[in-house]
Amino acid sequence: MMAENIAVALDGPGGSGKSTIAKMLAKRLGSIYLDTGAMYRTFALKVLRSGLNKSDRSGILKILDETKVDVAFENGEQRMLLDGEDVTGLIREPDVTEWASFVASIPEVRLKLVELQREVSKRVSIVMDGRDIGTYVLPHAQYKFFLTASPEVRAKRRYDESLAKGMTVSYSEIYEALAARDAQDSGRDFAPLRQAEDAILIDTGMLTPGEVMETILRHMNR
Repeated sequence: MMAENIAVALDGPGGSGKSTIAKMLAKRLGSIYLDTGAMYRTFALKVLRSGLNKSDRSGILKILDETKVDVAFENGEQRMLLDGEDVTGLIREPDVTEWASFVASIPEVRLKLVELQREVSKRVSIVMDGRDIGTYVLPHAQYKFFLTASPEVRAKRRYDESLAKGMTVSYSEIYEALAARDAQDSGRDFAPLRQAEDAILIDTGMLTPGEVMETILRHMNR
């Protein structure tokens, strides 16, 4: 671990590369990587399993009170636990992605999970990626970056990732899903997706992950 505890916030839309960069950066710095999006996906899986529809807010909040979301680390990899069940391999499906964005727009859900995120950040040096880390979750983070790329580039990245995982999905489906999530995340009233005033903007479209990380390290003087 580093001598002093620091917090690095990486924000940006889906497919901008923030999760990949966050993992690389945490390893380079010797700090903990916390995938906040995985937390929302975990709760989204619980709601999806319940069979509720998006108009049943009271039902979703009832489930929230009854649900325990935990984070564990195994060989440096983050594992998500839903009521004690390891659901790490189940939370990347397209239907979970759609629900994750929706539940993340509910203030009560965000408050519960943000409390967990802040608790972790107080104990260790951390690299955290998401959509409102620098603006809401960790507004006092020492280092803030906002990663972006064109919708076409981001959709192609997600498409290639899906193919590599053996998933059957079309580029157009992924593009439309990303566009819908961009609109929902940016338009929500509570902690929307936006660049923090003191965050450094990095367009990752023409850069390799290594080049993005080196750019970040230069700004951190590391």
